[in-house]
Amino acid sequence: MNKRRGVSYKKRVEEINRIYDKWAKTGLSNREIWRRHIYPLYAISERTFYNLLNASADAKNIIDDGTRELLLFDDDDFK
Repeated sequence: MNKRRGVSYKKRVEEINRIYDKWAKTGLSNREIWRRHIYPLYAISERTFYNLLNASADAKNIIDDGTRELLLFDDDDFK
């Protein structure tokens, strides 16, 4: 049985990967990125953090443009 992922999950995957990419370029370790920047915002475990990083590689987790218009918050709200 496949798990069904909603738009909120896809949006969270996208946002966490954006934060990760931003801080990975500075040379922080994955654990420090999770501890300083991901956990305070999303309160997810380190294992969930790694699962979300791996989920970004799946094509099924890409938000199409028609659905993106329906989201309540812009990406600019999280900078």
